[in-house]
Amino acid sequence: MHPIIFFSKMDFSQSNLFGYIEDLQELTIIERPVRRSLKTPEEIERLTVDEELSDIERAVYLLSSGQDIQGTSVVANLPVLMRQNPAETLRRVLPKIREVLHVAGVEMQLTAAVSFLTVLQEESVSIHTYSHSFLHIILQNLEHRDAGVSNAWLETLLAVIEALPKETIRHEILNPLVSKAQLSQTLQSRLVSCKIMGKLANKFEAHTIKREILPLVKSLCHDVEYEVRSCMCRQLEHIAQGIGTELTKTVVLPELVELARDEGSSVRLAAFETLVNLLDMFDAEDRSQTVLPLVKSFCEKSFKADESILVSLSFHLGKLCNGLYGIFTPEQHLRFLEFYKKLSTLGLQQENGHNDNQLQLQTLEQEKKYISVRKNCAYNFPAMIVFVDPKNFHLELYSIFFCLCHDPEVPVRYTMAISFYEVAKLLNSGVYTIHKELVTLLQDESLEVLDALVGHLPEILELMTNGGENSGSESKLLSIPDLIPALTTAEQRAATSLKWRTHEKLLQKYACLPHIISSDQIYYRFLHRMLTIILTNNVLPVQKAAARTLCVYLRYNRKQEQRHEVIQKLIEQLGQGKSYWNRLRFLDTCEFIMELFSKSFFCKYFFLPVLELTHDPVANVRMKLCYLLPKVKSTLKIPTDKHLLQQLELCIRKLLCQEKDKDVLTIVKRTVLELDRMEISVDVFQKRFYENDLLDQEKERQEHLLLEMEQLEKEKQQNEGRSTNVNDKMFEKKRRDSKTSSVLAKSITLSVPAISSGTSGGKEDKKSKLVRSQSFSTQALHPKYSNIDKCPNKSSATGYTSSVSGMGKSCMLSFSDDSFRTHSSGSSGNAAFPSSSSRSLFSSADQKNNGNKESQSRKMSM
Repeated sequence: MHPIIFFSKMDFSQSNLFGYIEDLQELTIIERPVRRSLKTPEEIERLTVDEELSDIERAVYLLSSGQDIQGTSVVANLPVLMRQNPAETLRRVLPKIREVLHVAGVEMQLTAAVSFLTVLQEESVSIHTYSHSFLHIILQNLEHRDAGVSNAWLETLLAVIEALPKETIRHEILNPLVSKAQLSQTLQSRLVSCKIMGKLANKFEAHTIKREILPLVKSLCHDVEYEVRSCMCRQLEHIAQGIGTELTKTVVLPELVELARDEGSSVRLAAFETLVNLLDMFDAEDRSQTVLPLVKSFCEKSFKADESILVSLSFHLGKLCNGLYGIFTPEQHLRFLEFYKKLSTLGLQQENGHNDNQLQLQTLEQEKKYISVRKNCAYNFPAMIVFVDPKNFHLELYSIFFCLCHDPEVPVRYTMAISFYEVAKLLNSGVYTIHKELVTLLQDESLEVLDALVGHLPEILELMTNGGENSGSESKLLSIPDLIPALTTAEQRAATSLKWRTHEKLLQKYACLPHIISSDQIYYRFLHRMLTIILTNNVLPVQKAAARTLCVYLRYNRKQEQRHEVIQKLIEQLGQGKSYWNRLRFLDTCEFIMELFSKSFFCKYFFLPVLELTHDPVANVRMKLCYLLPKVKSTLKIPTDKHLLQQLELCIRKLLCQEKDKDVLTIVKRTVLELDRMEISVDVFQKRFYENDLLDQEKERQEHLLLEMEQLEKEKQQNEGRSTNVNDKMFEKKRRDSKTSSVLAKSITLSVPAISSGTSGGKEDKKSKLVRSQSFSTQALHPKYSNIDKCPNKSSATGYTSSVSGMGKSCMLSFSDDSFRTHSSGSSGNAAFPSSSSRSLFSSADQKNNGNKESQSRKMSM
């Protein structure tokens, strides 16, 4: 059937039909140049090169008579020619390139600059040969009229200077630089001279720089063009590192002070940034008398007259405050802190309700500038914590931290998410104060913010739960409940988005949760979610990340019933699932289980379900299983798992005999050879696996420890329940004794024989149950009997309640208490058997008879 197309508001008038025809004619006109653009036979003939020519001859021919694109390809291929035949390339190809570059276009010039740099980095020739052959070509093209080409050749030259010897630099670069830096030269030439002098400062001694370079530096700092002054100012940092502290104080610092008062805003900005970068080279006197007044003037002018410096000031403020920390007075310390707070909320006054006329007329550029300022404040927040001392964080900086985490712009919150871990580390014991902001960022509407926060999420959560020693354990426990919903919300938002890499990263980081929250919380809030992701998600890396995190949760789960339930779901829904995709994920999960669990655990629960996939109807599943078989065999311990080894060999024989798919059969044969080699290597070189065996023993010990901890928790819960029952009975006994003391005195003589016989029977029954419970506790729990141990409690409890009635309750309290302890100890084993339940029924029947005798004796006394 053809699809039915519905047209809305279609007009078939004559004018519209003519319009459609004109559009079709325009399309035909557009196609004509495409047909005409095909190469003619004459052009193809000119582009054809003889195939018998060598690489060198072909390169010379294309550079001489080829087109520009062919010459550019030869220049791009120059590093390859230098590796293959450097002598012939230098003799024949490089002179041709030198000739062509005089008239070459921008594309060939840029390609040549990159190729020359590649030849230098690959060290195809000696540095002496390189300087003799290539350096002159680089210097000739430095002053190209195109700024992009000039900068490309300059980058190549600066890289070459690092490798050149001093004498070559002096004769080929430094001496010509004196004339190139004069005012009579072009602007481009003077800019290039500034950058070259900054590079040369690290190649010569201080006295050489003072004699030959510093005079040029001073002249360029006073150049008539502000671009030259700004460029030279930024190179003063490199020159200061070359001449040392003394000359920096006497020569560089006065120049910086003068440039900081320049009329050009870009020059003032360059002077400010250079001052900040050179703070370590100034002593305390220079900082207090020269640098600090300049910085204060910059801060004052930034809001009033010179907003161009605002972004740079906010970016360097953290470094500046900590660099000048030792010379600040308390008043100055407070002033800079208030200045930082003002920058952190810059541009938000209108949103907070301050309707100023100037703020209403903000342009788009101003808004971008203010966003950059707040972003820089977020970047400097850890430095400001050091500036105010972490102890004063809550008083001085918490309000700013709150504002930055709730900033309306994503780049600001993104920067806070990146620096959140640094903030948490600095706060240490006071980290509990920023827990609400962690929850806020986890629930942020932007996935970029979440992705930035997740990078250090395990470390942050560990600090949250373990870092607050002074806050006490109660506050840490109270902070967990609102953290778990935030974590689940973050995962769901990442799952519903198209950014699967963020989702994968989040699931990988969630593997840290067993060290943060309890096993039950993980089981009910996260573990089943991981299984759902494996079954329903369509992205393979996300599924694998969920599978590994699920295995980690299973590894640290402390309840055997929950572990059995998860294992059963993995086998039924993945290993025996209808979709072959789920069965493939089951094999991935088994691989993670072999990595995280002990060999005995894998053999007990997953070995046979894995082997069942040898009969899978899909070839891809069988193929993946064959790749996994060597790892599966490595989990076996030959003395104890001999029957499993026989099952493995049987499955391999069936695959060899019955497999019809050629690819799978090939992999099976390869796997058989590898398994044979494994047998030989295990028998001969057992020392090689000593460390792996120790690691496996440690895993097995931890798994047994989890079982023991689970058993202890059950006994603790039972003891707590028993103590509450005993307390209730003691209270009831005292209340009844106070009311019936006179009746008890009359009937005590007749009821004593019955009570004594009951207690003696109870003691014998208690001894037998204790012996039986000890014998059962040493046996392993079979999965069939995992849920049976609760049944005898109900029958015995009803026996006890029915046997104790009237006055017999107060007289038989000791007997009921002993029998309760006996039953709890007997039921604390791994399984309950019919013999124990029958004996408990007999004991309850004896108690009924004793109760009847007691009631008869009481009636006779009445």
